[in-house]
Amino acid sequence: MVKIGLSSRQEKIINIVKENQPITSENIGKILNVTRATLRPDLAILTMTGILDARPKVGYFYSGQNSASMKLDYIKNIRVKDIMSIPILVDEKDSVYEGVTKLFLEDVGTIFVISKGHLVGVASRKDFLRAIIGGIDMHKVPINFIMTRMPNIITVSQEESAIMVAMKLIEHEVDSMPVVDTIKDGDKEYLKVVGRISKTNITRLFAELKSNKED
Repeated sequence: MVKIGLSSRQEKIINIVKENQPITSENIGKILNVTRATLRPDLAILTMTGILDARPKVGYFYSGQNSASMKLDYIKNIRVKDIMSIPILVDEKDSVYEGVTKLFLEDVGTIFVISKGHLVGVASRKDFLRAIIGGIDMHKVPINFIMTRMPNIITVSQEESAIMVAMKLIEHEVDSMPVVDTIKDGDKEYLKVVGRISKTNITRLFAELKSNKED
């Protein structure tokens, strides 16, 4: 049994898969009396670390890899600051046109909106598409008109583990999140954007782990 760093539910999932493989996520959920959505982060972690193997239209298998626990421990020690990318920022007073231009020039799915250097919102491709379809004047309307505002923004800190960030991305169904530092100014607190963490960062990390293993 791989126990290092695993939650109680993840250990139960491993036992269920070992006893019933191949088994679908739906059937695992029935045994544990939870929904497939609830299981999604656990199954993602178990497959990304190589403990389970997933085959489309077949189900989950126990891989039996002896190195899985070592790999999980290694991943747990990787912090956001080790893998984050440079954030793409726009000012809240910039126009929607300026925002969408930067979005495509930088080839990202989400840009972060700041005011006086502090995070105030995020704008994704869906936000821009929705605005364009709505017929707004992109050159005149500021980006703060279409952005998602605080506190409805999922953020991460530089010291959070990569494995926790992977679970956040899956759980909240977002492509990327701003990496922030908390800045105190008297009784008030502000968030300063210092990086960007995305599904691409996480995918690249696990691809490198797989490559190292094969080497």
